[in-house]
Amino acid sequence: MPEATTRPFTQVDVFTAEPYRGNPVAVVHDADALSDAQMAAFARWTNLSETTFLLRPTDPAADYRLRIFTPGGELPFAGHPTLGSCHAWLAAGGRPRTPGRVVQECGVGRVPLRTGGATLRFAAPPITTDAPVAEDTLRRFHDALGLPDGAVRDHRYLDNGPGWHVLLLDSAERVLALDPDWAALAGLSVGVVGPYPAGAEAAFEVRGFAVDMGLTEDPVTGSLNAVVGQWLTATGRAPDRYVAAQGTVLGRAGRVHVERDADGTVWVGGATVTCIAGTVRV
Repeated sequence: MPEATTRPFTQVDVFTAEPYRGNPVAVVHDADALSDAQMAAFARWTNLSETTFLLRPTDPAADYRLRIFTPGGELPFAGHPTLGSCHAWLAAGGRPRTPGRVVQECGVGRVPLRTGGATLRFAAPPITTDAPVAEDTLRRFHDALGLPDGAVRDHRYLDNGPGWHVLLLDSAERVLALDPDWAALAGLSVGVVGPYPAGAEAAFEVRGFAVDMGLTEDPVTGSLNAVVGQWLTATGRAPDRYVAAQGTVLGRAGRVHVERDADGTVWVGGATVTCIAGTVRV
């Protein structure tokens, strides 16, 4: 087994300006010499929803390369790790080729980020699969989530790296009241979203259940909010700019800022804050 060495390490809370109220990501810097097995083992040990590894880019247009692992395996893309890893890279002295714009290389290719102000924002990767949820899978979700008839207003299977079954429910209150049957969700990832009444602080409440990724409920999920934002703004169910809340039932206060450009690009962002900085043996 390769000998463990010491590397810089950062743990960043994402989608919050208040430490410990968002979704943490563990970031290992200077990870080029680590093997796949070492990365996977370390991600299992942190037991966070995602652990990332910063490497030198292989794409000449990128500022850095990122590998993203859950306790169950590697992902080609994930949202909150993208924001948290960019935060860690900048805090460690990273300088983008273009001021105000960072280009991340990862499994889905290049992911542009905008810096400046109180938030970092990533451009949502294109949705590669967009289809209704299969009827048998939809029935499983009704049973596993205890949903009555009429609670699901619409549904899609949307893939932007990780694949999400997404259910649009009739209200944020319904989303908050869900008590999933985890065994019944085995092998599936489902996101649920419901609207708040007009004038509320957030436009939607979001929850993400990712049993097939080795998780149960994810506190705040960038990839899920990215596909939700693309879907809801494109279909007129959401304005071109809104804020979603996530993590409420877990005692978090995640706030995800979604904005659709005139060209149709959806940007997903939020505040980021360093909670742990030091070194780690991997």
